[in-house]
Amino acid sequence: MSELLEQQREGAVLRLRLNRPALHNAFDAALIAELTAGLTAAGADAGIRVVVLEGAGASFSAGADLNWMRGMAAASEAENRQDSLALARLMRTLDELPKPTIARVHGAAFGGGVGLVACCDIAIGVPGAKFGLTESKLGLLPAVISPYVIAAIGARQARRWFATAEIFDAQTALQIGLLHQVVAAEQLDAAVQRQIDLLLEAGPLAAAGAKSLIARIIATPDGQAQDQANATLIAGLRVSPEGQEGLSAFLDKRSPSWAHKGEKR
Repeated sequence: MSELLEQQREGAVLRLRLNRPALHNAFDAALIAELTAGLTAAGADAGIRVVVLEGAGASFSAGADLNWMRGMAAASEAENRQDSLALARLMRTLDELPKPTIARVHGAAFGGGVGLVACCDIAIGVPGAKFGLTESKLGLLPAVISPYVIAAIGARQARRWFATAEIFDAQTALQIGLLHQVVAAEQLDAAVQRQIDLLLEAGPLAAAGAKSLIARIIATPDGQAQDQANATLIAGLRVSPEGQEGLSAFLDKRSPSWAHKGEKR
């Protein structure tokens, strides 16, 4: 187990916990590499059905480590590009992970921390959580995380928050679409567990494939092409082992074989 990233396996559920609490779980090159590796391994593990991303200490993630940023400010443009590509790989790995992901946001999320929240399929926070796309205060922009944040909150909202670097609260994050749910701190774990339970009731391939279906629909504006691809998808699912089991279980009024499979109770 890494000092920077804790991994806790609970049956079919993997919890990845950013573990730099003294620095509010700020990124540096090592944490980015370890989180990318942890997510990649989770994506390849057939036994993992849900990934929960969380932070140790008071914050979810404060974004970039200031000492790391100071070092990169002294580096060349080419070195900065390679460094930024590493962060881009992390965000894309999380966004496209072939497992459902849940962000457990118990504290502040700034900069790249907002990117992590936006990349997760489900995001639940507490009323005291704070958010900010603070890069413009440094004369920078949230370029690497922009595709995922814009997808979460929309272009209209992004124009405001990218430019102003204003800090906003959990209720605003809920209203603009960054969070799906805001619950009292003492109810956070129960709210996350409810989503885990729902995902474990769903077919593993179906739950994992939801995001790829949505991404394809967004990327394919041609209605006829959508219809053809969707018909092919649903036909394949209906005759697949998972689809056959799901339909049979429904008709037989029983739980499908995958329900809570591998879950620690």
